[in-house]
Amino acid sequence: MAALRTPSTIVRPADPALRYALQLAAAFAIARLLFQFALTVWTTHLGYGYFRDEFYYLACGHHLAWGYVDHGPIVAVQARLGEMLFGSSVFAIRILSALAGALTIFLTGIIAWSLGGRRPAQSLAMIGVFVSPQFIGTDGYLSMNSWEAVFWMACVLAAILMLRGRWSERNGWIFFGICAGIGLLNKPSMTFFLIAVGLGLLCTSSRRMLFSRWAALGIALMIVIALPNVLWQIHNHWPTLEFLRNGARDHKNIALNPLQFFLAQFGGMHPVNALLWISGIVALLRGRSIKGMRWLGLTYLFFYVIMDALHAKDYYLQGIYPAFFAAGGIAWEHLFANSRSVMQGRILAFPIFESILVVTGLLILPMASPVLAPQDWLRYTKAMHLRADKMESMETGPLPQFYADRFGFNEQVDAVLTAWRSLSPADRQRVCIFGKDYGEAGAIDLLGHMREPDLPPAISGQNSYWMWGTHGCDPNLVIAIVSDSPQAVGTKYESVQAIPRADNPWAMPFERHRTVYLLRDRKLGSPFDWADERFYY
Repeated sequence: MAALRTPSTIVRPADPALRYALQLAAAFAIARLLFQFALTVWTTHLGYGYFRDEFYYLACGHHLAWGYVDHGPIVAVQARLGEMLFGSSVFAIRILSALAGALTIFLTGIIAWSLGGRRPAQSLAMIGVFVSPQFIGTDGYLSMNSWEAVFWMACVLAAILMLRGRWSERNGWIFFGICAGIGLLNKPSMTFFLIAVGLGLLCTSSRRMLFSRWAALGIALMIVIALPNVLWQIHNHWPTLEFLRNGARDHKNIALNPLQFFLAQFGGMHPVNALLWISGIVALLRGRSIKGMRWLGLTYLFFYVIMDALHAKDYYLQGIYPAFFAAGGIAWEHLFANSRSVMQGRILAFPIFESILVVTGLLILPMASPVLAPQDWLRYTKAMHLRADKMESMETGPLPQFYADRFGFNEQVDAVLTAWRSLSPADRQRVCIFGKDYGEAGAIDLLGHMREPDLPPAISGQNSYWMWGTHGCDPNLVIAIVSDSPQAVGTKYESVQAIPRADNPWAMPFERHRTVYLLRDRKLGSPFDWADERFYY
């Protein structure tokens, strides 16, 4: 009788290099998460409060939609989810951004592994991202920028794994399509990144991965995920385009010339880090230490040219850099392949370079995160000859806008509450509380509601706040934060009362110049029309 044969299953052993890479990347990611937590606790202790845009994103989280005038829907979901899970304190709302920073570090290490780097390359790449001022800054507050690199690098990793044969095209393109689609919902700049990736692939033999049914599936997934935002834009008459046109017309952002744009990349990524990411771009283009990935080097060149041609802010390139830190780590690993530390696969195989990165990173840390009290920051930056970049054309005070926009809101809200408490119970229900911009309106909605739960929602004509309307309030009774003089306001209202408030010297100058008014009885010759208040800027 013939022996019965049972089918056998071949189990491939797990790749030990991948296991070590995952462990190392996880360790760096945890360190980054704790680092960002510590920064938030410390800066809050120093008196730095919510950043202006955080108020707005939290308000958007309470008005969930498929689109907003000046940003995608993901940051509103992030704000709402963070508030529901952790609360609305400064620390709580920044947890998910800190997590995004940790994931960016993690993906940097795994991309270095996927490109052929060992532990020395992986560690060097992650240290480079760790000390980058732009990543420290964007990972330290609630914003869409912190997650941008996560979505971009997830797409890069999927493409590399498909080309290396470590991931099937089916799984790779599905993952790519989902990440790209969510990335488009996060920030429109994902569009230009994807264009650069496509051009990079088309210009090399790697173009073959674009011409398959799985690539079509991935692209279709991306479009389907992003489509609701496009439909929202159409339904609302393309408000984002109006927002962009208004900003360009009024020169809201400072336009850098090509040389300034180029030099800004060095400061944003940490000047010493240029030795790392530039080495990565060169290594990818030459194709010696990293073979078959020339498309990725071309992606950077294409993306840089697109952003420079569009006069984009210099930090718009931030999300693409982790891939080149990863490639740069490999370039250094190959350059020093005969050194004992590299041959032994040490985690810190380049102690001198890595020490310089860390020490200089600490020296310029106050430019990325407000780790010094305002007066100390002024003394330190003067002594070190450090200068903060100016992104927008508006007047700034002693502190750069990124720091100044964390001051002054408590004083404004206190004045608003003083005016509101002076009203009768009936008037408190019908009063309009108007903020000139979304930061002031958002501060009233968050800080004011914390102190007075019955406070009506604020209204504003700026961006998405205008879309949310007046909530049925009475324009004949208004508490307003505006820059107008009492005489100018008096042309519209019969009764004008300025509410005393404290002035914060560290706030933005335009905030210090605004007044809180209690206004009664709109004049007949100046009828109220909410459409006239629209301000997409």
